[in-house]
Amino acid sequence: MTNSFNARTTLTVGAKEYHYFSLRALDSRFNLARLPYAYKILLENLLRHEDGVNTTKTDIETLASANLKQVPAKDINFTPARVILQDFTGVPCVVDLAAMRDAIKQLGGKASQVNPLCPVELVIDHSVMVDFYGDKYALDKNAKVEFERNQERYAFLRWGQEALQNFKAVPPDTGIVHQVNIEFLARVVFEKDGLLYPDSCFGTDSHTTMVNGIGVLGWGVGGIEAEAAMLGQPSSMLIPEVIGVRVTGKLAEGATATDLVLTATEMLRKRGVVEKFVEFFGPGLANLTSADRSTIANMAPEYGATCGIFPIDEETLNYLRLTGRSDEQIAIVKAYAQAQEMWWTPNTPEADYTEVLHLDLATIKPSLAGPKRPQDRVLLSGVKENFQQAFEAEQKMRPSAGAATVVDNDKTFLLKDGAVVIAAITSCTNTSNPAVLLGAGLLARKAVALGLKSQPWVKTSLAPGSKVVTEYLKRAGLLGDLEMLGFNVVGYGCTTCIGNSGPLNEPIGKAIQDNRLSVSAVLSGNRNFEGRVHQDVRMNYLASPPLVVAYALAGSTDLDLTKDPIGQGKDGKDVFLKDLWPSSQEVQSAIVQAVNADLFKATYADVYKGDERWQAIKVTKSETYGWESGSTYVQNPPYFVGITKTPPGIKQITHARVLAVLGDSITTDHISPAGDIKKDSPAGKYLTEHGVAKNDFNSYGSRRGNHEIMMRGTFANTRIKNAMTPGVEGGVSKYLNGTEGPVEPIYDVAMKYQAANVPLVVLAGKEYGTGSSRDWAAKGTLLLGVKAVISESFERIHRANLVGMGVLPLNFIEGQTAISLGLDGTEVIDFEGLKEGATELTVNAKKANGKTVSFKARVRINTAMEWEYYAHGGVLQYMLRQMAG
Repeated sequence: MTNSFNARTTLTVGAKEYHYFSLRALDSRFNLARLPYAYKILLENLLRHEDGVNTTKTDIETLASANLKQVPAKDINFTPARVILQDFTGVPCVVDLAAMRDAIKQLGGKASQVNPLCPVELVIDHSVMVDFYGDKYALDKNAKVEFERNQERYAFLRWGQEALQNFKAVPPDTGIVHQVNIEFLARVVFEKDGLLYPDSCFGTDSHTTMVNGIGVLGWGVGGIEAEAAMLGQPSSMLIPEVIGVRVTGKLAEGATATDLVLTATEMLRKRGVVEKFVEFFGPGLANLTSADRSTIANMAPEYGATCGIFPIDEETLNYLRLTGRSDEQIAIVKAYAQAQEMWWTPNTPEADYTEVLHLDLATIKPSLAGPKRPQDRVLLSGVKENFQQAFEAEQKMRPSAGAATVVDNDKTFLLKDGAVVIAAITSCTNTSNPAVLLGAGLLARKAVALGLKSQPWVKTSLAPGSKVVTEYLKRAGLLGDLEMLGFNVVGYGCTTCIGNSGPLNEPIGKAIQDNRLSVSAVLSGNRNFEGRVHQDVRMNYLASPPLVVAYALAGSTDLDLTKDPIGQGKDGKDVFLKDLWPSSQEVQSAIVQAVNADLFKATYADVYKGDERWQAIKVTKSETYGWESGSTYVQNPPYFVGITKTPPGIKQITHARVLAVLGDSITTDHISPAGDIKKDSPAGKYLTEHGVAKNDFNSYGSRRGNHEIMMRGTFANTRIKNAMTPGVEGGVSKYLNGTEGPVEPIYDVAMKYQAANVPLVVLAGKEYGTGSSRDWAAKGTLLLGVKAVISESFERIHRANLVGMGVLPLNFIEGQTAISLGLDGTEVIDFEGLKEGATELTVNAKKANGKTVSFKARVRINTAMEWEYYAHGGVLQYMLRQMAG
């Protein structure tokens, strides 16, 4: 390694001496005090990895001297300290590594060359579904079904744990990846062979940013980029703009961290922070716990930022103590942060930022977000009006037949539009925060004391982000009160937040479908995109855990809980939300009583061991994986078929057809759904043909190790709308090569084009690819034969994933859209000017009448390294050739 600035020096902590790359070595030339905290982490990363090739002296100087008001358009490399995975996105990563072990042998290499070079930790949290709820056996029954469904996937991960170096798996029913990360895995400052450096991570889940709340720089990436990082490939990125958020004041009585993050999400999404860093600072930080900060950091993908970071300070150390980190580690964190000027106090001078926004905690009011996007915040007092407006809009496309009489579990009730049919305390966003969890328990205690019950049509669930939560709810004596209202623990995983809400009771589901009811879900999650939570639920609201309990009691979003009674007590009198809401003093007392370091130490003492089900999985250790041709869960993907040592170069795209014309805010859930597989869908038919019963279909997310299912599921969301098939909802298109074909599933149309050797294009609006880091949204796009996506704008991760899979991302020139250009999907498209380094090219779209619409499009391959990936056909092919060479 080169060391142009003689930055390597020593730091003594206690009786031990460590080495580190000191930022102070640059102080004589650059005023580093003015740099944002996040820039200091990037700068240290460049100093430590300077080699004169991938990272140069010029890179370091450019970042150190950057004018935040006019950030230089220069790409730099970033190498994370570790990679963290969840099982939905982690399984395909391990599948790809297994496939690369086979493929490298074809190129003359050895299978053992394919190994993670940094720590890789996978947490199995995405597979548990809420099949059972509302009783004390729900947790065990759901876990039993989870293992039955996922035995093959889990055996594959056990193989990976045995075969791959630097790879560990946290077993099922332990917790949610991001909560386990902040409570146990995060180091804050790394120590390796006596060298100290900032902890940083890439994660194959967009909410990896949660760890930003304790000062760790990390963000979500696609599985493809994560694999590159695992294999030692630095990630190329443009020097980011940094939006500073000055935090002042203190949360008012009755406001929660959930209300705060929904407000911040709304504010930052309006500002526009896509591909930017967001950094929080200011006197108000002193009034936010690390759990509050992590809640805000968690939803960085929802406000569109790459990260939402907080600096290291005394509160960070308090959290490390609370979660059972060693005194030695805490001392290292403090000493290192102070030595590198990364330590924050209320007297720390304000850094330079691209722009500064203001967030006054005192102005935060009780809020929800919905019914279809997390940035659409609505005050609690406005939920009734919000629902009614959304309901009126629904009536134009799907008129309701009105209330239905339902008999379920020996109870007869009227199910109406606006009924809350799912109330879920779920998601790392909120279950990591003792204040809102204990607040929910205190509200439940008061409700039970007054004789209130959850409404019979509400599916209630409690899915903590770690086992610590259950223990402190027990210690506080509140778990029983939650259980009395049906909020029994159903599993330790993401559950409802990712669409694993499980089935509604059959009579309720039938009534919704038969009467076309617009019903609601209220969940303490971070995403509420249409079709995500449950395919029968059209209105989805994000809320704090106490409000989730309140809505389970009320049973409807067609109410104003600030004015209307929530129900009647056992004395027959109306009960209002204000009668149940716990005071901040009550919540704080419960935290002091129930939450301490012993809980965390005991919970994580043997975290990799797993239960008897996990331990019973038998696996044969081998260098390469024994693929089973009959498996419907794990198959060898086709990315390396026919690979040669020489890259194919940039191929021109001509005579392309349009597969879909899509609107704004098309999410990765729209492109590659994670939830239920419909029996009559292409994926459902594939499973049926392979002898899988409908009850065993599991979810798309669990099937991501099998490309045959995932390509059939691409664009298969039941709520997606293709303008080529007006009036038809769902993933369908038309084959237009010659005579116009009928409306068919997109997969079937794409296969016809593949058979005719016709490349495909997707046209889209703003924020294409928003949402989860889902690499299958790019992988499936490629496997359908799509060579280019032209949108008004991309969300950061999905754009990178498209490049990583060799799909060309393009943007319409500002002010132009598919509609303004008169594009309807019937065109034959050629691209002119596609060559390495191009920033713009010409698109010629020939219409059926012989006329051609020509327009410019911006090429969104952002860096030289991304062009290298594209020329190789994708990043996986690039890495394989590098290793073989």
